[in-house]
Amino acid sequence: MSEIAIRAENLSKKYTIPATQRHDTLGDQLAYSLRSVFRQNGTAERSDKTFWALKDVNFEIKEGEIVGIIGHNGAGKSTLLKILSQITLPTQGRAEIYGRVGSLLEVGTGFHPELTGRENIFLNGAIIGMTKDEINRHFDAIVDFSEVEQFIDMPVKRYSSGMYVKLAFAVSAHLKPEILMIDEVLSVGDLQFQRKCMAYIEELRKNNSTILFVSHNMFAVKAMCNRVIFLSEGKIRFDGSAADAIQLYEGPNKTSALPWAQNAIGSDPSQWDVYVEKVETFDVTGTQRNLFDYGERIRIRLNYTVRRTVTNPNFLVSFIRSDDVSCCNYNTVMDGFAVPSLETDGTIELLTPPLNLVSESYKIFVLVRDAKFEHLYCAQVGNTFHVRHDLLNTHFGVFHEQGEWSLPNEVSDYQKYSFTGGMLP
Repeated sequence: MSEIAIRAENLSKKYTIPATQRHDTLGDQLAYSLRSVFRQNGTAERSDKTFWALKDVNFEIKEGEIVGIIGHNGAGKSTLLKILSQITLPTQGRAEIYGRVGSLLEVGTGFHPELTGRENIFLNGAIIGMTKDEINRHFDAIVDFSEVEQFIDMPVKRYSSGMYVKLAFAVSAHLKPEILMIDEVLSVGDLQFQRKCMAYIEELRKNNSTILFVSHNMFAVKAMCNRVIFLSEGKIRFDGSAADAIQLYEGPNKTSALPWAQNAIGSDPSQWDVYVEKVETFDVTGTQRNLFDYGERIRIRLNYTVRRTVTNPNFLVSFIRSDDVSCCNYNTVMDGFAVPSLETDGTIELLTPPLNLVSESYKIFVLVRDAKFEHLYCAQVGNTFHVRHDLLNTHFGVFHEQGEWSLPNEVSDYQKYSFTGGMLP
């Protein structure tokens, strides 16, 4: 039976938000000073506000578990990891940690900007629990792992964010932690370093280390974690399987209107001629899913409501990557599918070709235009799906199609083959 690695009991953290936070001019500063005097003399009430970043959080994590922590901005994810890493004290409750902890939080946490990389290795190592002898013994290996050897005697305030992360991860990697906490930092480094870090995390996993992983990248969470805690407004909304947690995080299959469309066709979507109420994703067998392997086909079902007759409608479906890159588009007119005039509510489906998009998360954008792409009837964003591949990611661009390669022995061979197999001029 696995032992408990982390236990949180009624964990809460409160912050005070000052009523006046900006003093841009001399007049602002004088006014604030006078108000401060009145408050001290009891003639004016202080109007500072309190904010609970975490409230009554309870959970247990066993040895060897890989647990994702997800939530929208301000949900309390980073605050939770700071408390568990003993960087911040809780306002209420307690956390129990059983094991040696390594933390990779915001870029630069535990680093002094005026110190060199060399000095910060010793400082950061001491902060996370390494002895001086351990640091000396592993120093060369840490520098080699970090890939910043030529900058090691430069103050880290001159480092890029990627260099910060590399050095911090290198120190933590040689701590050999029993518990590793990661807060959205691995997306900073380059592809080669990310793969090195993931290999290290996989090694920790095989050695039964406990890993807490905070990320907005739902593909990475789903790939790494078998349990996910979903935080919302400082409280645990869900604690369970990755698939169920991500579905809650991403919301139901209902759509929302795109802001620019409201300016073009009206601010009240309930008055649009047609509105797509729901977007659903299925595999070719009809099983509803939102995670697909590279090369799979996706069946996308659109359920729409018609308020006024729309003649010659043209349904468009676009896939927009999480970094806002528009990756591909399908529409009924260009795909040669004639849609009868829309008079009543209905459903339309798109079966994509094999999707050779790189592994990432993709939002589904849905528009209805006329056949000439001139008039817009609706423009909405639906749910998200994820493409999985062990190697191909955004460093490889948008998609990968197999080319045809050759080793020509004569100049004439160049005239035979192109990468697409067609004749070159």
